[in-house]
Amino acid sequence: MSEPTNNQTPATSYTAPDHAKRLLLVEDDNALANVYVTRLQSEGFDVRRVANGEEALAAALSYKPDLIILDVMMPKVSGFDVLDILRNTPETANLKIVMLTALSQESDKERAKSLGVDDYLVKSQVVIADVIDRVKHHLGV
Repeated sequence: MSEPTNNQTPATSYTAPDHAKRLLLVEDDNALANVYVTRLQSEGFDVRRVANGEEALAAALSYKPDLIILDVMMPKVSGFDVLDILRNTPETANLKIVMLTALSQESDKERAKSLGVDDYLVKSQVVIADVIDRVKHHLGV
């Protein structure tokens, strides 16, 4: 008796392996977010995406990600404010947080560092493979 095979899994029904690291992607640009979610899932990560800072704060507590990829310029609550709140909340203070932003000014990088970011990547200066390398580095995988 042969087992049924199903090699096609739509992106919407993706199920990560039980041991997969959990990533929270906080990005308000739908097209960019979809590219990142697809690529991160193909790397074996369990990915949840939210589109604003308010949702990010709620998801950080409910989803309990291993790492957050955080945009800065977003509706409702900025990435800087999200970072500040997460670092000052006992349940999320030690989360790994990688900022992925269009802001390339040194003052923005310094602000993120002063708030406790683990890494700061400028969208125009990296490709998706660079982001995945940094995520894996911070997760030790």
